[in-house]
Amino acid sequence: MTNNLKVLRAIKNISQEELSNKIEVSRQTINAMEKGKYVPSTVLALKLARFFEISVEEIFTLETTD
Repeated sequence: MTNNLKVLRAIKNISQEELSNKIEVSRQTINAMEKGKYVPSTVLALKLARFFEISVEEIFTLETTD
């Protein structure tokens, strides 16, 4: 799964720490998601979508191996 969290943060001009505080996770969780080392739960994905006011699909892309 890939994501564009880093780009979305840049657009809103917020740090990993600020985002983590807004959605109540650790900064390390945001960092791991941005690096593709952590796949968020459905609840976390929805919190991010709500924060950025976009759909989950606009943040995360499922990579398939066809």
